[in-house]
Amino acid sequence: MTAYGKLLQRLRNGAVAVLDGPTGTELQKRGAPMDPAAWCGPATLGNDALLSEIHADYIAAGAEIITANTFAASRLMLEAAGLADRSPEIVARAVAAALRAREAAPDVVVAGSLSHMVPVLAGTADLDPNRVPSAAKVTDAINEVAQGLKAAGCDIIILEMMYALDRIPIALAAALATGLPVWFGMSARRGADGAVLSFYPYEDIPIDRVAAFIASSGVDVAGAMHTGAETVAGALDSVRRHFAGPLMAYPDSGYFEMPDWKFVDTLSPERYTAFARQWTGEGVQVLGGCCGLGVEHVRAAARVRDERGQ
Repeated sequence: MTAYGKLLQRLRNGAVAVLDGPTGTELQKRGAPMDPAAWCGPATLGNDALLSEIHADYIAAGAEIITANTFAASRLMLEAAGLADRSPEIVARAVAAALRAREAAPDVVVAGSLSHMVPVLAGTADLDPNRVPSAAKVTDAINEVAQGLKAAGCDIIILEMMYALDRIPIALAAALATGLPVWFGMSARRGADGAVLSFYPYEDIPIDRVAAFIASSGVDVAGAMHTGAETVAGALDSVRRHFAGPLMAYPDSGYFEMPDWKFVDTLSPERYTAFARQWTGEGVQVLGGCCGLGVEHVRAAARVRDERGQ
């Protein structure tokens, strides 16, 4: 049985598994420069060994799934940095770095990150109105990354930070077209009235409209990621209404101002542990960390897993 087959069987039997932490913000934390136009995708170039070290550190902390640094590796993001044509190379090198790290731990699953991220204005987290790509361009770029993840040797694809209603179907179709197992990670925020909404910042979209994409998609695992820890449980309530499979939770902490993550008021490992216990008590089976968290949070997730005897 493959490493992923073993993991999925454990999840279907009710076990808790540990996903890794972020790669992009961890690269930044360890001194790799972020590209002013393209964020963390180009950081793979010239930092292959550092990426493998990060993955190995997550494995040592207890991660059973590690995620390649491909969230911002599409030509949509790389174009402004003059690196669009190197997207396939960046994807391949990012996956290779993860595969090298798992050589000493063959039961670890290597995931490819597939996002629908588009260009962002410098110094903000806002879309760049002068570089909004057409639907055709988004489709071509996302499919290129998805097929590159498969060709490079990923075991699964994780759809990360799904929140834009017009781009989610494109990313979902691209991931499913590879034939690889797919996990679905949506992102949420709180509205002014406290309602749980899609992370989309320009319109108040009920998170249920995002979760609805999961219902008939055929994904194996679904949940909330790149979402404040205090909002995760509310987002998961919506996932449960549309999905009966294993749930995952990996929050972020801090905020983004292109091209850097701001490690401000970040969630402590102790506070993360309290949330992780709450989530697993409510049925979450995959724990990890997103932007702003790190190795110590993955170690905390592993302790929660081990407390449950799994």
